[in-house]
Amino acid sequence: MRKTIIVSNRLPVKISEANGDYTLTPSEGGLATGLGSIYREGNNIWVGWPGQEITDQKEQEKVTKQLRKMNLVPVYLTQDEINNFYEGFSNETLWPVFHYMSVYAHYEQHYWDAYFQVNKKFRDIILKIAEPGDIIWIHDYQLLLLPGMIRAELPEISIGFFQHIPFPSFELFRLIPWRAEILEGMLGADLMGFHTFDDTRHFLDAVGRILPVNTSANIVSYNDRAIVVETFPMGIDFDKYATLGNYPEVQEQIRDLEQNFDKNQLILSIDRLDYSKGILQRLQAFELLLQLHPEYIGSAVLYMIVVPSRDTVPQYKELRDEIDKYVGNINARFRTLTWHPVQYFYRAFPLETLSALYNFAGICLVTPMRDGMNLVSKEYVASRNNNDGVLILSEMAGASKELIDAIIVNPNNIGAITRAIVDALDMPLAEQQRRMKQMRTVVAKFNVHHWVKLFMTRLQEVNEMQQNMLARRVNQETAVSIRHQYFQAKKRIIFLDYDGTLVGFQPNIDMASPDQDLYQLLKELAAIPGNDLVMISGRNHETLGEWFGHLKLDLIAEHGAWQKTRTGEWYQLPGLTDEWKKELLPIMELATDRTPGSFIEEKSYSLVWHYRKVESGLGELRANELMTTLRYYTAEKGLQVLPGDKVIEVKNIEINKGKAALSWLNHKKYDFIMAMGDDVTDEDIFKAVPATAITVKVGSQVSAAQYYLRSYHEVRHLLRTLRNREGQGA
Repeated sequence: MRKTIIVSNRLPVKISEANGDYTLTPSEGGLATGLGSIYREGNNIWVGWPGQEITDQKEQEKVTKQLRKMNLVPVYLTQDEINNFYEGFSNETLWPVFHYMSVYAHYEQHYWDAYFQVNKKFRDIILKIAEPGDIIWIHDYQLLLLPGMIRAELPEISIGFFQHIPFPSFELFRLIPWRAEILEGMLGADLMGFHTFDDTRHFLDAVGRILPVNTSANIVSYNDRAIVVETFPMGIDFDKYATLGNYPEVQEQIRDLEQNFDKNQLILSIDRLDYSKGILQRLQAFELLLQLHPEYIGSAVLYMIVVPSRDTVPQYKELRDEIDKYVGNINARFRTLTWHPVQYFYRAFPLETLSALYNFAGICLVTPMRDGMNLVSKEYVASRNNNDGVLILSEMAGASKELIDAIIVNPNNIGAITRAIVDALDMPLAEQQRRMKQMRTVVAKFNVHHWVKLFMTRLQEVNEMQQNMLARRVNQETAVSIRHQYFQAKKRIIFLDYDGTLVGFQPNIDMASPDQDLYQLLKELAAIPGNDLVMISGRNHETLGEWFGHLKLDLIAEHGAWQKTRTGEWYQLPGLTDEWKKELLPIMELATDRTPGSFIEEKSYSLVWHYRKVESGLGELRANELMTTLRYYTAEKGLQVLPGDKVIEVKNIEINKGKAALSWLNHKKYDFIMAMGDDVTDEDIFKAVPATAITVKVGSQVSAAQYYLRSYHEVRHLLRTLRNREGQGA
C-alpha cells in the first residue's frame, strides 16, 4: 500500500531515560503539528534521529519498538556523528553561511565526511522501508544530500524537499567547498520548496551558475528530469494558538502578568540563543529608547526570553555573556525601586506560559538579522483574539513578506527599531486593530495545514508533469518502433541538424568540428540503398562544405539560405539581401564591446551574437537587452530575431529550415521521414514535415517534436542502430 515517508534530522518526540526505561513524549513543534495529520495516518512513517545517543543494541531495539507504535523510525547516531555531522557541518558550516554570517563558518573536511556518511545512514534506513509508489518528503539543511542519494537507488520514486532556513545568495553559497555536491544532492528531489521567493531565486541562481544545467523560469532540467522550485511560506496551527488563551491555566498566568505589570507596557521578545537573531541589536534599540524618551522610564518593560542553545560553542557562549552584560548594564542604569526595564530569562518556557505572554504583551519585537520564516511572529498574531497589539518585524524574516501590516524594520538600523517601538507604544487602538485584523486573516488562511496540503498537491502535479514528459522520450520501446518503420520503408530521408545534435557545444565555435566516429557513422548511413541524408544547419556554407562536401550528403546551410545536393554546386535562395546588416551590425558591436566573452559571427544573410563564454547572468542580461533593441529595429524590415542556445540570430524572414526541408520533400516521395534538431530554428522543420514523420528534439522536452533525446550521444546511438537490421550499436 502506498505510503508517505517524512524525513527530518529529528523525530517529533522527546525521549527521557530513567533507570533504563525510556519515556517518549510527542513534540509540540510547528513542523510536528503540521505533519501530524500525515505521519500518524495508516502506514505512513516519520524517519529521524531520536535526539539521544543510544549505543546499546538491546536498548535500541526497545526504543525502536516503542517508536514504531507511533509510526516513527529512528536513525541512531554515535556521539562522533552528532559532533561532526550535526554540531559540525550542519551548524558550523551550513548554518552561518545560509544565515549570511559566513565569518563564523568552518570548512572542515572531517565535518563534510561525517555529513556525507550520516546522509548515507538515513538513505539506508529509507531504502529498507520505501516501496514503489511511495512519497518521500525530506526536510531541511541537515539532509541536503539525501534526495540525490535516494534518487540514485530509486529513480522512479516521488521526492519532495523543503528548506526551513534561508538559502543564501550565490556570492555566499559559493564559499562552501562542497557547493556542487550539495546542489546535486538537492536536485534529487522532484519538488523543491522554500519559504520566500528570494530563497527560491537564490537557489535557481546558484544551480545555474555552479552546475551544467538548464533553468527555465522555476524549472531545472537535470539528469533527464524536470525539477520544480517553488515558494511555500510555512504557517502555524492558527486554531491552537487562538484557543490556547481560553485555557484555565493560561488565564491564570495572564492574571498573574496583569498583577505584576499592571501599569507597564510589555514588549515581548522570544528567541533561541543564536547570532542570527539580532538579540544584542534589540537591547541596543531599547537602551536608546530609554535614553531618548525618558517618559517611558517606569512604564515600558522589555520581557526577553532567550532559549538556551549550543552555549558550549565559543561564539554562542560569548553571545550569551554579552547579552547578560548588556541586560545588567541597562537595568543598572535605568531601574527604579519599583521597575526593572529588562525582564530577562535564559531558559525555555512551557507553551501555556508563552500563550499567556502572547495574549498579554501589547508589543511583540521580532527582529532577526536573517530568518527563514520566524513562527514567533505568527504565533503572536494568532493569539491576539481582540485584534489589538503591535508586531514589530524584521524585513530579513521570511514572515515579513506575508505580514505586511506589521511595523517592518531593518534589524541593523538601531534608530529605526527605536522609532518603531515608540510608534508601537503610541499607536491608537483603532490602528492596532486595523493592522492586526489583516495579519490574523493571513495567518488563519495560510496555516500549517494549508502549507502541507499545498506542498503535497504540488508534488503530485509535478510527478504527473514528469510522467507526461517521460512518455515522449525515445526509450527502448519507441526505438524499436522507429527502427521497424525505417527498415520497412524503401525511400527514406533523414534531416540532421549539426551543433548540439550530432556534436556537443564548444566555447569556440570552430572547435566543434566533426570527429572520425561521426564521419564513419554518416558515411555508413548514406551508403545504405534508399537513404537520403540531409545536413540542415545554421553554419555558414563554406564551413559545412569543407566538413561534409566529400560525403554523400545533401547540405542546407545558414538555415536554408544556401543549399547543395550531393552531386551539385552551392546555390543561394533568390531574392535575399544583406543591406540591413549596415544598420544592425553597429548595435551588435556595441553589445559585444560591453560584454566580455561575446562575439559576432557574420554569415551571408544573417548575423549571430554568441555569448556562451560570457559570465552567467551577465550574458542573459545583455541578451535580453539586445533582443529588445533588435526587435525594435527589425519590426518592418522583413527580418527575424531568433534566440537560441547562448546565441541571438538575425536573419531574413524568408530563410527558414522548415521551408528548406519542404523543398526537398517536394522533389521526391518518401515513405520514411525523420528530422532531428536541438534549436529553436529546428522547430520550423518539426512543424513543416508531415504528421507521419518522426521528429526528435535533442536536449529539451518542450517542443513540437514527437520525441526527445537528452544529448548528441543518444542521437548517435540511435543512428547507429539504423545501420543494420539487427539494430546493434557501435
